[in-house]
Amino acid sequence: MREVTALPNAIKEEEHVWIPVSDGTRLAARIWRPTSSDDEPVPGVLEYIPYRKRDLTSVRDSIHHPYIAGHGYACVRVDLRGTGDSEGVLVDEYLEQEQHDAEDVLAWMADQPWCNGRNGMMGISWGGFSALQAAARQPASLQAIVIASFTDDRYADDFHYMGGCMLSDNLAEAGTMFAHATCPPDPALVGDRWRDMWLERMEHSRPWVLEWLHHQRRDDYWRHASVCEDYRAVRCPVLASSGWADGYSNAVTRLLEYLDVPRKGLIGPWSHKLPHLGEPGPAIGYLQEVVRWWDHWLKDADNGATDGPMLQAWMQESVPPSTAYAERPGRWVGEPSWPSPHVEQVTHPLSRHRIGAPGDAMEEAELTVRSPLSVGQFAGKWASYNAPPDLPYDQREEDGGSLVFDTDVLTERTEILGSPTVYLEIAASEPVAMVAARLSDVAPDGSATRVTYGLLNFTRRDSFDEPEPLVPGKRYRAAVQLNGVAQVFPPGHRIRLSLSTSYWPLAWPPPRPVLLSVYAGTSSLTLPVRPTGESDETGSRPFGEPEGTPPASTMQVSPGEHHWRVFRDLVDYSSSLEIVKDNGTVRYDGIDLDVSRRAYERYDSVAGDFESVRGESTWTMGFARGDWSTRTVTRTVLRSTETEFVLHATLDGYEGAERVFSREWSESVPRDNV
Repeated sequence: MREVTALPNAIKEEEHVWIPVSDGTRLAARIWRPTSSDDEPVPGVLEYIPYRKRDLTSVRDSIHHPYIAGHGYACVRVDLRGTGDSEGVLVDEYLEQEQHDAEDVLAWMADQPWCNGRNGMMGISWGGFSALQAAARQPASLQAIVIASFTDDRYADDFHYMGGCMLSDNLAEAGTMFAHATCPPDPALVGDRWRDMWLERMEHSRPWVLEWLHHQRRDDYWRHASVCEDYRAVRCPVLASSGWADGYSNAVTRLLEYLDVPRKGLIGPWSHKLPHLGEPGPAIGYLQEVVRWWDHWLKDADNGATDGPMLQAWMQESVPPSTAYAERPGRWVGEPSWPSPHVEQVTHPLSRHRIGAPGDAMEEAELTVRSPLSVGQFAGKWASYNAPPDLPYDQREEDGGSLVFDTDVLTERTEILGSPTVYLEIAASEPVAMVAARLSDVAPDGSATRVTYGLLNFTRRDSFDEPEPLVPGKRYRAAVQLNGVAQVFPPGHRIRLSLSTSYWPLAWPPPRPVLLSVYAGTSSLTLPVRPTGESDETGSRPFGEPEGTPPASTMQVSPGEHHWRVFRDLVDYSSSLEIVKDNGTVRYDGIDLDVSRRAYERYDSVAGDFESVRGESTWTMGFARGDWSTRTVTRTVLRSTETEFVLHATLDGYEGAERVFSREWSESVPRDNV
């Protein structure tokens, strides 16, 4: 990234500002704005997230907020209620209170003497959710948003459930928020009240996964704040982006298809990163695009921000399987609209272990599979953060426990852009069954790189709202939609579809092992084929070099540790996946604060014993300055029987060496056809 120090406007920073909301609670904000805004008001840009503006996001924030402010905007970075230095407690995600607070903050911004009353919102992940959800509430001052790595569907396309299957990230991300929502504020900003605020947070905390386990089907809990319930509610322009390596790769194209406002989409090769920091690369000059968007919609500049294709996507070339990539080779392609007139849905029939050519007549055959629990240990994370390496590895070992279909060796280059769909006729031996469908690029040497995948809990085959158990032995039709992708399959390679009846630990397995029958001849694979002769340009504008303002200064005080390890014991047939993300201790130089973060995840199982499945998420968070030192340790363990999920969790808070808070939870939640 090119560090920019000469900006069009001199800026000032207000490190800590209290913003009062309707019920009297004060939210903590950090503000960067042009010095000239004291006399010449400018538009405001809000980022609203729970990840601690004072320290944990301060380096990232220092790259883009001063940059945008230097181009003529008042950037306001706010800690959600109950996080960072804000008052109150945070007990769950995207609650009505959180959204009311966002509206209050936007109204406060519009009333400030340095703001001209026109606001935008931006953010990645929670920040992207916040901006999209706020837009659907149509606050008067909000005139455009810029969002990255988000979803419009909290049930079907978030880290909780996928195709009606519960993801292990439902536990892992709950562990993340269990840790973040119980951290103390900084005494340097809130004064002596810090201890009372911290104890209040811990006292009112509980493992969020309990709430999410109580809603295993799509109900009003998930409909709330899911913008897909009414796309017409969004009335402001939207610039949306994500990456093919991210779990949130699908929502960009849905917004392009269903919103009725000016909109642009951008999908690169990235994991869960902002595009100017994108990994795998290439990263792009995203902040230049963001400023151009704000200039057009908040300053009425006639700058071509709406010209060119509706969607720009990185068409990924074939690569060998790897758990991490520095760069993904490929090229940008542009589409004038979505669905694209350039993409053809091509259906391939499935026969005995073969993907046929379109139009081939296939004889019906019953093929069966009962996958071992080890299938899925090389699946990577649902949402890749690219550190530690968390992309899927060579799929050949996974394919050994799967039902596999291959094309003939390709004689011509094939490119796909969009979401493949597998149409299956199936029967199952149990009332609750799932399938994981994986699409891979198979090289001439046999190595298999997973391109995309999808999950389906067959009890949700017709509805996520009202699941229906299967009648064992009865035949059903079901469609499995795979995640969107742009991918090249070169000549000499094969396209592979693999089907498994479990995908642990990415997804929680069914209550019992399942023998699944798949009927070839009446099952098929549909690929979104983009003809290779199609123009790539369609009005595309090349992206500039990634740039931003210099990051805030930090120092590594003690080293971290990052690993992703698979263990197998051939005596008791146990298997484990262990993930450690330990950042060591980092000193934030500008505030003389030492921050320690360590996340530990472990997922266990024993051979075919589905009741042996167990997941654990443990976080340790420490903050220290001088003789002030605090530490929280949160631990959540989830296992299951045939009939229920069983959770045990603990929270301990330490001031120095003394434990000042401790609490324990043990609860069971019935399985609801999951």
